[in-house]
Amino acid sequence: MPGESRRYALLGLGVVAISCAAVLVRLADAPPLAVAAGRLTIASGILLPWALLRHRSEFLSIVATHTGLIALAGLFLAVHFALWVASLSYTTVASSVVLVTANPVFVALASYFAFGERLRRATFLGIGLCIVGAGLIGYGGWRVGPEALKGDVLALLAAMAMAVYLLVGRRLRQTVGLVPYATAVFSVAAVVLVIAAAGSGTPAVGYETNTYLMILLLALVPQLIGHMSLNWALRFLPATMVTVAVLGEPVGATLLAIPVLSETPIPGEIAGGILILSGITVAFG
Repeated sequence: MPGESRRYALLGLGVVAISCAAVLVRLADAPPLAVAAGRLTIASGILLPWALLRHRSEFLSIVATHTGLIALAGLFLAVHFALWVASLSYTTVASSVVLVTANPVFVALASYFAFGERLRRATFLGIGLCIVGAGLIGYGGWRVGPEALKGDVLALLAAMAMAVYLLVGRRLRQTVGLVPYATAVFSVAAVVLVIAAAGSGTPAVGYETNTYLMILLLALVPQLIGHMSLNWALRFLPATMVTVAVLGEPVGATLLAIPVLSETPIPGEIAGGILILSGITVAFG
């Protein structure tokens, strides 16, 4: 087992890596489906040889025995990225990232209503704070204009899609290794996004070099380094600690957007963001 300092360092690395995603999306001058499809295609293309060489039997086994669940998880992961990347075309980095980070709330609600899991009073209180915070951000978006509100709604829908992905993944990850699982799900998501991009007439080529570089960085940094580090940390650290640590993503993304995109959050976004992050901390702390 790795030392405690190494565990915390890798958890911190994961949070820093995923915090870069929103800014990289903004710097990629391409339609949302092209960005999302490129990100997942590159990530799955890197993981696939690793899975086949080092985890071949387990990878082929889960694809054969859990085909339906893998397809479902990959579909909702694709929907999540398509909606979230699209949201950044309409609303601010601060609003989008805070709202999409609220996915644990939807996981808790689904667990309560669909699976009958009991929730603590603190969880209900935290969910209430998140709802108020989302309302503040939505109101701020409505005051700015319908485009910003549209982006906020897309980010919330992306959070819901991520919640379904996490619920399916929670069941699969009980018996499936990280690399085989991530490879299978990322590959399905990539195929879904490529088909969606082709069906909508979104071109795969013809963009500037900087855009391709941003998509490559999205695949390498937030997708592979970020998500894989967080999933690795779940093996050695309490899930609650990892969940709360991920709340650093909106903070990091917002701070990064200020110098890179010259985008400073408005008071309503700050207040709503604080409520949402506090709500998640109360609910899962």
